[in-house]
Amino acid sequence: MNWLTNFVRPKIRALVSKTTEPTDKLWLKCPGCGQMMFHRDLEAALFVCASCGHHLRMDAKRRLAMLFDDGKYARIELPKTPADPLRFRDRKRYSERLKAAQGATSEADAIVVAHGTVGGLSAVIAAFEFEFMGGSMGVAVGEALVAAANLAKLQQAALIVVPASGGARMQEGILSLMQMPRTVIATMQLREKNLPYVAILTDPTTGGVTASFAMLADIAIAEPNSVIGFAGARVIEETIRETLPEGFQRAEYLLDHGMVDMVVRRKELKATLARVLGLLLKPEPSAEVLTLASPHAAHQGAAKSQ
Repeated sequence: MNWLTNFVRPKIRALVSKTTEPTDKLWLKCPGCGQMMFHRDLEAALFVCASCGHHLRMDAKRRLAMLFDDGKYARIELPKTPADPLRFRDRKRYSERLKAAQGATSEADAIVVAHGTVGGLSAVIAAFEFEFMGGSMGVAVGEALVAAANLAKLQQAALIVVPASGGARMQEGILSLMQMPRTVIATMQLREKNLPYVAILTDPTTGGVTASFAMLADIAIAEPNSVIGFAGARVIEETIRETLPEGFQRAEYLLDHGMVDMVVRRKELKATLARVLGLLLKPEPSAEVLTLASPHAAHQGAAKSQ
């Protein structure tokens, strides 16, 4: 009986679970046009809808593989932080929410930090994982961003941050808000070392993340149609009692109003990033500069030969 219970039954359950994969993982519906897309085709297209060009969200691991040369990178171990510093509880304990998010994403928190090369140049990338509690920024995320900035200074590398976040993590209260000035200071220290800091703003980049490090980059690149802002559009409309313009808080609107430097499609993102880093890390010309003689000197030389 023990043999059947402990060995045979788990084997049968594992076999059945493999053959009955949920169909919602195989097909995804485009939020832009409603087109159903097969997951393999969508992944091959970098999670961009082939029908309407809508950019769906990507997880942190795929972000890193997409941006680093040949998809090769090394993750760093992030600092350990208190799991539930305030012992917060609403409908569920905060510790339970953390365990659920860790199980769903296989990540310790809402950010992944890795280093490698982009366009042959050293780079440190900190990518947010939106599926981990909406990519919210708590103490762990703040510590990770500080660690990423310190690693960039140590390696004399560029820092690239890819936020996808709903803002500060409410379950950590004032401790989460304290990460705003900490991350600002960390990124400002890169400027003192003449090291570039690039932000790739994805959907969504909102709340305390937008109000701190996300909008302070040397170069701000946004993906098409990404929501970028502090408060939500509905909250702003209720506060000012006016109708907001069409496309408000979208990447293209921010580009027109000088809040971001460029809007780049995902398939062009790596090449654009490599070009930007090349300009920032190697400002000297790529070829020898020749000095042309002035027309006056050329005329004098011709007169002497006569």
